[in-house]
Amino acid sequence: MATLSDRAFQATFLVYLIALVLSLFYYVRAQAIIARTRRRTEERELVTVGAGSDAPISDVAPGTPGADVAVPGDGAADETLAKQRASARKWGGATQSVVWLGIILHVVAVVTRGFAVGRFPLGNLYEYMLMITAATMVVATVVVQARGSRVVWPWLLTPMLVLMFFAGTKLYAEAAPVVPALQSYWLPIHVTSVSVGASIGLVSGVFSILFLLRVWQPVGEEHGFLAPVVRPLPSAEKLDRIAYRLAVYTLPILGIGIILGAIWAEAAWGRFWGWDPKETFSFITWILYAAYLHARATVGWKVGAAWINIVAMGTMVFNLFFINMVVSGLHSYAGLN
Repeated sequence: MATLSDRAFQATFLVYLIALVLSLFYYVRAQAIIARTRRRTEERELVTVGAGSDAPISDVAPGTPGADVAVPGDGAADETLAKQRASARKWGGATQSVVWLGIILHVVAVVTRGFAVGRFPLGNLYEYMLMITAATMVVATVVVQARGSRVVWPWLLTPMLVLMFFAGTKLYAEAAPVVPALQSYWLPIHVTSVSVGASIGLVSGVFSILFLLRVWQPVGEEHGFLAPVVRPLPSAEKLDRIAYRLAVYTLPILGIGIILGAIWAEAAWGRFWGWDPKETFSFITWILYAAYLHARATVGWKVGAAWINIVAMGTMVFNLFFINMVVSGLHSYAGLN
């Protein structure tokens, strides 16, 4: 079972890598289609200005590259553009299908690891990374499909592949029993809730980064050498709305995980809270998410709020790696086998 889990993890990494390549093809095609669509719109406006009649607008399926741009009908040119959009949709659909295949393999890796060790696979940092990356991909896939934002896959897959590569090379631990401190029914309850909250927070943070890029380069006003990179992204309003709605779930789920951890600490160490480094940074992260939601609800604070969300994500990643692997504390065993 341990070997099967390892092979499934390796296959998952390979499948996500293929999905990244497909998503990059989709991203490049989306950029080209949007640029061409805007040029045609400008040309048509120059021709029809003062003509006294409205140009017909072509029907574009939601979520298709260039769907946010009105395209005047122009015979063969419209047909060519429609074919390019259909081709781009195929690349987007292929990316989504491959991602789902990767998620299935990812879940297999988690489940078989659990069977191999005879417990929930959350006993060391490798297993925690295995769980959190799987949960993040599930959250990202649900958001992308629900919001029709397949174009953001390169921005989501790249950090996941980095995390998985680090987990498989630097954090890997052989399947084995956990230290006595983790032999408790609180392990799956506490760590699972924290994992889910962190996964949602990671996706929210990525969308806040993209939101700031969009604010800097608004739709139709892209400039400089980054213009082709930013052009396919959804509008700033859409990116901000997704980041905010995800953070609304992050705050309570992460808070529940912290509370459950405090209850476990009282049973294991005889106190609910001791300002252990990991406890402290978990609390700071929760405060930052609360601050983000408050700032986001304040008129005119969307950009500032996005920065707070990104800092919260950074604090969570810092807590995951530096506190677990470098700082000495009661949670230091999380990085050990």
